[in-house]
Amino acid sequence: MTNRTPVQRALGSGHDARSTADDVLKDIDLTGRTAMVTGGYSGLGLEATHALARAGAHVIVPARRPETAAAALRGTPGTEVAALDLADLDSVRAFADGILAGGRAVDVLINNAGIMACPETRVGPGWEAHFAVNHLGHYALVNRLAPALTPGRARVVSVASSGHFLSDVRWDDPHFRRSPYDPWLAYAQSKTANALFARHLDALAGGRGPRAFAVHPGSILTPLQRHIPREEQIAQGWMDADGRPADGFKSPAQGAATAVWAATSPLLEEHGGAYCQDCDVAGPATTDDMLIGGVKPWAVDPAAAARLWQLSAELTGVDAFS
Repeated sequence: MTNRTPVQRALGSGHDARSTADDVLKDIDLTGRTAMVTGGYSGLGLEATHALARAGAHVIVPARRPETAAAALRGTPGTEVAALDLADLDSVRAFADGILAGGRAVDVLINNAGIMACPETRVGPGWEAHFAVNHLGHYALVNRLAPALTPGRARVVSVASSGHFLSDVRWDDPHFRRSPYDPWLAYAQSKTANALFARHLDALAGGRGPRAFAVHPGSILTPLQRHIPREEQIAQGWMDADGRPADGFKSPAQGAATAVWAATSPLLEEHGGAYCQDCDVAGPATTDDMLIGGVKPWAVDPAAAARLWQLSAELTGVDAFS
């Protein structure tokens, strides 16, 4: 385990909030590489899948709805779909076992699938669904796939969010068993967990295993908002009455860019564990304005990251890196 703590300061990548996934891959050849994008058949995930495939990668798309994924990716060369339900640890195990049994190496893993502001839902042994799907399912997936992650080259990217501004991990009640359920706090906690997971995975790997990063993709209107009534989205200022995104919102192709950049940019080789946005390393948050972004201290705290890792290992029964 390395004690190196990434510095949250922009590197000057040459890209910005307007860059698309194709822009950041313009000079990168992924021929012969294998990438994996969870939920890579909708919204930002679909844009990332398309861009990685166009850059030459073979892209595996684990999907809770394989038939829907296959239809979305029909006509996209270099992609394949496999069944995976992140809310079901048996499904995670079966998917990973299939990859390992085939002797396949994974060079890029983008943990993109997720849910937002859902009605209260319990999965597995009564786990709150945001924490289970957005964090624990991906935690288990990465640990199960550890032998397949190309040593010294693989990158694991967790799609977090400036939604983490709203909540640290609720250490005393992460599953809302003793307090009233709040869909936004549930989502926010899971996004903080995504950032902490990347930080500790990179620390544990110590440069020998995968480099890991968390990214804030920006504000984008995608199917992720399916549980949020249109009236609420208008009231929040996300769109106007005609459904047009507000100023400062990105297109899906722009929203996918930071995850793809984190997965491939040579600039990040010595900055594992960093939290990124707008195709660069993010600075500390200096405001509570989530459109401006940055990263709050609780989402990059190494002690909290280690604590979350231990909790996740206890809950899922898997830990391939400690």
